Amino acid sequence: MTRRVVLWRHGRTAWNVAGRVQGQTDVPLDDLGRRQAVTAAAELARLAPDRIVASDLQRAADTARELSLLTGLEVGSDPRLRELNFGIREGLTWPESWERHPEHMRAWVESDSYRMPGGETYEEVGDRFAASLAEHIQGIGPHGTLVLVAHGALLRVGACAVLGLERRSWRMLGGLDNCAWSVLEDVGSHSQMPWRLTEWNARTVPGPEMSDDETPGLGSLKTTR
Repeated sequence: MTRRVVLWRHGRTAWNVAGRVQGQTDVPLDDLGRRQAVTAAAELARLAPDRIVASDLQRAADTARELSLLTGLEVGSDPRLRELNFGIREGLTWPESWERHPEHMRAWVESDSYRMPGGETYEEVGDRFAASLAEHIQGIGPHGTLVLVAHGALLRVGACAVLGLERRSWRMLGGLDNCAWSVLEDVGSHSQMPWRLTEWNARTVPGPEMSDDETPGLGSLKTTR
């Protein structure tokens, strides 16, 4: 086993159900979201994490707290793990966004580098996620596990950024379900890119499965629901 980072999305909220863009609006978990966090925490506790760090928005912090209760670890708080700031879109559904801001929405879907008024770009989000990961992985041993609890867009974009994927390919990874997670594994200093994606949108902990072309000890990519 190598050093790894678990990217865990928060549980469900009422705005998730309504299809409203949350961004950095501090929306709480709903009842199902809290139950999702309890169930997922029981699974992730099997990894015996060494550190838990969460976004300071309550839907992520409350999700992380369930894992803290099972592991005895304190939850660190990092505002760099907040969701992408969607600016004028926050609180609106997709149809409402198009009705009220058609020109901005057209620019948004045509370019990943577009900044919604009052918001930020995908690249800015990827940069702050990468900085957060680089800080919090410090002190995690060669076989240790860091859990970052955050938000769907940030975790998708952040994973792509630290994997060194070109921005035009970032949409190739689908979104994360509520309370699902992804896993990055450290491939060591011998590689130009230090991280490898081994789990995406998973609900079971990483296992020892290997494919025919796999390198021993590095695992293979799974996308389990």
